Amino acid sequence: MDRLTELRQALGRAVDKLNMPAIVADPAQFEAVELEVTNLEAEIGRAQRAQERAASLARPVNAPGAEGATDVLEARSVATMFGLAKQAQAHGRREGRKIDFDDCLSIARKGLNLTIDRTKAFSSLGEQLQAIAQHYNSKGAATDPRLVRAPTEFTRAPSGMGEVDPTGGGFLVQVDFAASIFMLAHDMGEILQRVNKIPISANANGLKVPGVDESSRATGSRWGGVSSQWGAEGTAVTDSAPKFRLVEFDLKKLISRATVTDELLADQTALTAILGMAFSEEVMFMTEDAIFEGTGAGMPLGVLNCDALVKIAKENGQAAATIVKENIDKMWQACWGRSRKNAVWLYNQDVESQLAALNGPVGTGGELVYMPPGGISAAPYASLKGRPIIPTEYNSALGAVGDIALVDLSQYTMVDKNGVQMASSMHVAFDTDQMRFRVTYRVDGKPMWHKPLAPFKGSTTRSPFVALAAR
Repeated sequence: MDRLTELRQALGRAVDKLNMPAIVADPAQFEAVELEVTNLEAEIGRAQRAQERAASLARPVNAPGAEGATDVLEARSVATMFGLAKQAQAHGRREGRKIDFDDCLSIARKGLNLTIDRTKAFSSLGEQLQAIAQHYNSKGAATDPRLVRAPTEFTRAPSGMGEVDPTGGGFLVQVDFAASIFMLAHDMGEILQRVNKIPISANANGLKVPGVDESSRATGSRWGGVSSQWGAEGTAVTDSAPKFRLVEFDLKKLISRATVTDELLADQTALTAILGMAFSEEVMFMTEDAIFEGTGAGMPLGVLNCDALVKIAKENGQAAATIVKENIDKMWQACWGRSRKNAVWLYNQDVESQLAALNGPVGTGGELVYMPPGGISAAPYASLKGRPIIPTEYNSALGAVGDIALVDLSQYTMVDKNGVQMASSMHVAFDTDQMRFRVTYRVDGKPMWHKPLAPFKGSTTRSPFVALAAR
């Protein structure tokens, strides 16, 4: 964890302490804690200014200085990566096929309104990767002036570069290539397409957003403490106020590596096609896996490990590694009503034999619970309770918690850098000993719910995140 993140967390704790009734009631203690808050705010301001100065040093490697140094690409407009990803998905639907890296590159350059000057920019990802490899192989003696060093904040840990920070060194991935990698990742990822996304600026390494501290829908508890009452004119009204909590996002590092051969390194076209797809798929896989089952320690917090998850217990006498209709009914019942229109079922493919056997008795016959894809429904995905059911590699094995889950991913927030500034969150280096490229990407995410919800009426706890417990 970097110093700025530590300071922000310390400030959050100090502000919480400042609002404690016992502190507010004691002038001396209040003054001491208030001074602590003031000092922390001042130190955070200094740390942010230092970080901004470090980021400003990112420039073409052969430029004489920051003054007069030109941007790698001239962007006449700024579009967010998430907006570009939607454009790429729409393009794929129009074409009736899966998009590739070249499709994404064309959309990115058009969407960002980029002017490509061959004296300042690379024409392909393969060309940039070759230039990076040449820099490392020559130990810096032959460095392409179009390369842009990564900002200091990414290349130097507090105690120095190297063992402490394995992502040290490297160059910024050209913005249109970085955008294309993430556009392709978002197009391939069924989970990434559905989460809520918040873009942040280039100089930010985190974000704090207010979240409603609500755990019950009972009167007086909605929105953490808002209450209403019907009354005639002149009736006294009880004061109430919403209760908020602070949701913190601190960008985590995802490091992807790809080994290449001499033959591949010499072929620009193949290098672009293979590594463009490989890095896109790896970023997609690791990010989606973290969204589903991340621990929150050095990675995003996944829905399977969040405190808002509702686990549905197995039925009495239910055999191990099975799924029965009652499991599905209770999972659906526990899904928050407002989340049902967005919810999807995620499952391990080993579950399919169990789903195919599900049915509900109707007289001497039965009714379908599970609708297979492309069959009666003629849909691309199977459905349960009318909602899509999507196989993933991230769900647990049959019988374990999370082998099937019902989730509303719009209630999960992912934070990433946007637009042209997004390139500062992704850089690449080359290991000459192992002929290996290393790409570093920074992202964070977590569910916006921190606990399940007690209903206004009824007894079943509700949540946008529901999983079947171990059997």
